[in-house]
Amino acid sequence: MKLAINGGEKVRTELFPSYNTIGAEEKKAVDSVLDTGILSNYIGGWGEAFYGGIQVKSLEEEWASYFGAKYAIAMNSATSALMCAVGAAGIEPGDEVIVSPYTMCASATAPLIYNAVPVFADIEEEYFCLDPESIEAHITPRTKAIIVVNIFGQPHAADRIREIADRHGLFVIEDNAQGPGATYNGRYAGILGDVGVFSLNYHKHIHCGEGGVAVTNDPEVAERLQLIRNHAEAVVEAKGYTNLINMIGFNMRMTEMEAAVARVQLTRLRGLIDERIENVEYLNEKLADIPCLKIPQKRDGVKHVYYMQPILYDRGATGVDRNRFIEAVCAELMPSGLREREGVLIRCGYVKPLYQIPMYQNKIGYGSAGYPFSEDVDYPQGLCPVCEDMYVNRMVTNDLIHPGLSKQDLDDIVDAFRKVYDHLDELK
Repeated sequence: MKLAINGGEKVRTELFPSYNTIGAEEKKAVDSVLDTGILSNYIGGWGEAFYGGIQVKSLEEEWASYFGAKYAIAMNSATSALMCAVGAAGIEPGDEVIVSPYTMCASATAPLIYNAVPVFADIEEEYFCLDPESIEAHITPRTKAIIVVNIFGQPHAADRIREIADRHGLFVIEDNAQGPGATYNGRYAGILGDVGVFSLNYHKHIHCGEGGVAVTNDPEVAERLQLIRNHAEAVVEAKGYTNLINMIGFNMRMTEMEAAVARVQLTRLRGLIDERIENVEYLNEKLADIPCLKIPQKRDGVKHVYYMQPILYDRGATGVDRNRFIEAVCAELMPSGLREREGVLIRCGYVKPLYQIPMYQNKIGYGSAGYPFSEDVDYPQGLCPVCEDMYVNRMVTNDLIHPGLSKQDLDDIVDAFRKVYDHLDELK
């Protein structure tokens, strides 16, 4: 049987089912908002409308209750929520914030909005979250905060990182965009730091198109998040708020329609997570007997909610480059509905180490002089060797784990991997 990459027949010739969680309840919720004629009920000045409309406020109450936080602040994106969190933490120009190199870029660029400097620590080899030992090695007198990421849906080493942060007086921001519903020793991810950030972008576990939510148990931090979200500089005087640090505000407000959809989606979260876990466990079992694939372990005491399924590739077991192997696997399969232009959703490397993108390599932030980067800031090759090895050699991510996939769909994925492994000679 010839590999598809060499002209043979594919394992699969039909598109994979789309991941679409929007149904009749969401449509009804949007219609109810349209019937009111109020698509957003914010005013960028002090008063009751400063906090938004009934849908936004209801979402915030329900979100806080669900995840066990005292406060939830809805925003137009998780990127906005990360930016607001850095501002709420009181980060100032020249401060350093320790960040992950192996995540969506917003986690690392959020400090730059306040002219602080991102400092990249390495990731754990087994779990891919920030390595506590690497964090501690990068702390300097200028370090003021850590932005941890629950990558792929697995919580970070929360107790160890919290201990480091407390010992050094550091603020912890938790990027939980990929981990809604994940738990760490019985606590929800997202409430493990000082501020947690959730995403409602269209390809997350649940979504409202675009959107984000920040959660915290600190009333002062919650107030600062609300101010920065909605034109803080125009509000502080009338509100009687006197701490003006980072009180340059933005328009990061969620609309009533988005909030209405997000409220319905939140009620679906548990069931959607259960399906993801079931699908990944099935794939893990079926792929485990392919010698070049290693299934990463879960951290003790966590519930992993699988934004993606991470798989580690061992070239030593094949003599074939990872990229070539996965190219051959993808040639056996088809794209997914609604995401056809993205190709098969099995990919190599996840993201390029963030410090290797042009902004960091050229140290150009604001203006031609590159502020806030200074001469003593450097982002060399080899800065985070585990991350670089994952990107170049080992990491494979599978996005084909979402609810709505049948066992036959999952079997096609397994069959594609097995077919390529069984015909390695065609790739050498």
